[in-house]
Amino acid sequence: MRYSLVNRVRGAFLGILLGERLATQNLCNLAEIAVLGSKSLIRLGRLETDEWLIFYQKLSVNSKTESVLRVKVVLATLPIAVFFHENTDKLKDNLLQVLQVWDIEPVVKDVALVFGYAIAKSLRQTLNPCQLISQIVSFIGETTTDTPQNLHKVKVLLEEGAGLKQVQAEFSQPELSNYMALALYCFLSTTEDFQLAVLRSQKNFSKHSSRYIDKDITGALTGALTGALTGAYNGTIAIPVSWQMLLCETDSLLWGQNQNISDQILKLADDLVAVWSGAYNITPHTHELTKEECRVSWNLNPMSVTAAPSVIRPR
Repeated sequence: MRYSLVNRVRGAFLGILLGERLATQNLCNLAEIAVLGSKSLIRLGRLETDEWLIFYQKLSVNSKTESVLRVKVVLATLPIAVFFHENTDKLKDNLLQVLQVWDIEPVVKDVALVFGYAIAKSLRQTLNPCQLISQIVSFIGETTTDTPQNLHKVKVLLEEGAGLKQVQAEFSQPELSNYMALALYCFLSTTEDFQLAVLRSQKNFSKHSSRYIDKDITGALTGALTGALTGAYNGTIAIPVSWQMLLCETDSLLWGQNQNISDQILKLADDLVAVWSGAYNITPHTHELTKEECRVSWNLNPMSVTAAPSVIRPR
């Protein structure tokens, strides 16, 4: 059974936070630019690349390592994938707009396209685990990186029923394309199980851990990518309540507000979907249309939500 779009968007955002939080206490705020980008889309109702360039410049200064920066860039495509998930051509065009403005390395661009496409397929509820990797390779198109080869390796390993230990040995080097390959394997090998996918993404065997720059960071980076993928596919209903409670214990100063992270991220996801859909609040007594921070209560009756003309379709 599949759940509502807002449920799956919530799951993707929570998946990033949990993938990092469960791996390490030394948080890198991997969702930072995804949150900034979401707020920009919510406020403007469109993609404004000048703002995203500012976000990236800030990100480059604050990130602890190059690996952390690269994964943050990939995760930054989540709100873009949400906003343009219903149209593959628009999705790629808008992803490339941002990635080209940032002038990032080709491998980061390719991995960001992999991530954005997989998220969009889950949000459209058209993701077929057996076909996804081939579809991703077609979506990326011609490239000078080894990303398609890594994706093909993942496909072969999945078809052969390879275990996690074998896959980790294949992708043991601390590189962005390997983090993405491991995340895809963990997601696609346990598609219907959010909890197992995230736990497997963070399990490091001592035989290979010496190759990693930082085992905790590696688990956090791979875990955040996996969490977003499986969260978008399975929604919040698949996330254990005990895991969600962990976010309530996380330092709220990381987000700059006196509110726990879980509440903030759920509101952000709701607002992003609301703006994408063109939904507005209606004052209960006067039925006056308002756009108070684009907030929508998804628990109200259907008569409480409407849309501006020509906003939902066509886009």
